[in-house]
Amino acid sequence: MKSDDMATQGNDRKRGGGAKKRAALRWGAAALLLALAAFGIKRLWFTAEPRPQVATAAVTRADIEDTVLATGTIGAAQLVSVGAQVTGQVKRLHVQLGDAVKQGQPIAEIDALPQQNALRNAQAQVQSAEAQLRAKQAALAQAGLVAKRQRELVAADAGARADLESAEATLATTQAEIEALQAQIRQAKVAESTAELNLSYTRVTAPMDGVVVAIVTEQGQTVNANQSAPTLIKLARLDLMTVKAQISEADVPRVKAGMPVYFSLLGEPDRRIEASLRAVEPGPTTIATDASGSSSSSGSGGSSASGTSAIYYNGIFDVPNPDGRLRINMTAQTTIVLATAKKALSLPSAALGPRARDGSYRVRVLQGDGQIVEKKVRVGLNNRVTAEVLDGLTEGEQVVTTEAVAGAGPSMGRRGGVRMF
Repeated sequence: MKSDDMATQGNDRKRGGGAKKRAALRWGAAALLLALAAFGIKRLWFTAEPRPQVATAAVTRADIEDTVLATGTIGAAQLVSVGAQVTGQVKRLHVQLGDAVKQGQPIAEIDALPQQNALRNAQAQVQSAEAQLRAKQAALAQAGLVAKRQRELVAADAGARADLESAEATLATTQAEIEALQAQIRQAKVAESTAELNLSYTRVTAPMDGVVVAIVTEQGQTVNANQSAPTLIKLARLDLMTVKAQISEADVPRVKAGMPVYFSLLGEPDRRIEASLRAVEPGPTTIATDASGSSSSSGSGGSSASGTSAIYYNGIFDVPNPDGRLRINMTAQTTIVLATAKKALSLPSAALGPRARDGSYRVRVLQGDGQIVEKKVRVGLNNRVTAEVLDGLTEGEQVVTTEAVAGAGPSMGRRGGVRMF
């Protein structure tokens, strides 16, 4: 009996332990469901607005330039085509390509025989006219004596009046012939001077100091000056170069003479050469090729009848070239400086919001606690890359340049929000 009672009590204990376990599982499941429900409610209604993903830049000190970019071509400050003014064969060429010459130095010699013959002929004409003049002067003296004698005879009633008139006519005629011969001599001397000048043209000399940059006519060639002046060589002054930079019509109203300029070469992009703008040509770059000068012409100002071609104006400036590194027709990547601000407080232009009526801008600033606030700033020089800050920001502040929010949804929190200052 006693053993049966003990077995019954053991079974009751087992049944009681199972019930407790089942109750604990039920309470655990209920708690898990409550936790999941609370998490879902919080996620749905009480999640803070996602923090913006932003790119920022610091407000720093920098040099700012407002510039106009232009492509220029380098040329010699002075370029002269040395030509021949007479026709003939080039007997001798005294220079070679690259030679430095002085003004008056011989360049070439052209066959001078035709000019020498022309000079001799002109000199003979002068001598002939002078000889005729001397003969007429002697005849004039004789005619004067005859006229004088006839006057004396007529005065003494010993001569005929007709003989006196004939003698005076001969005297007047001889005087006129002398005047004609004197004019003929002057004309012959002009021809002689022209022949001497043409003879001097057979010896071509340098019109200025410079460097021979091109030889157009070789020794032995025959040049014909009757049609147009043939070019023998091209002489350039290379110690001073002139750059013509093409400025677009959109930029040319802002460009003035005297503005600073700097440029670099294609072969030396890191070398900066500085100068000052001397002038801006009043006409477009193609005006020299437009015969009519009319804006309606297809060649005027670089514009076609459809008006689609770009129009450029040359900005001109000079650059010393003592070492000869600058060469004719090199390309100059030119920058014309319109305005500058040295060590100015600056920020990227991309950080500026829309411009207000009072000229100010709104800028978004990322603070140390992660919040983004808006500030009102005034800017000065703005080259569309960097802007000068006149008021509203301090050095070191982080301004927002771009922003992208990852996700969206209802929010009741303030974290990541925007405050207005």
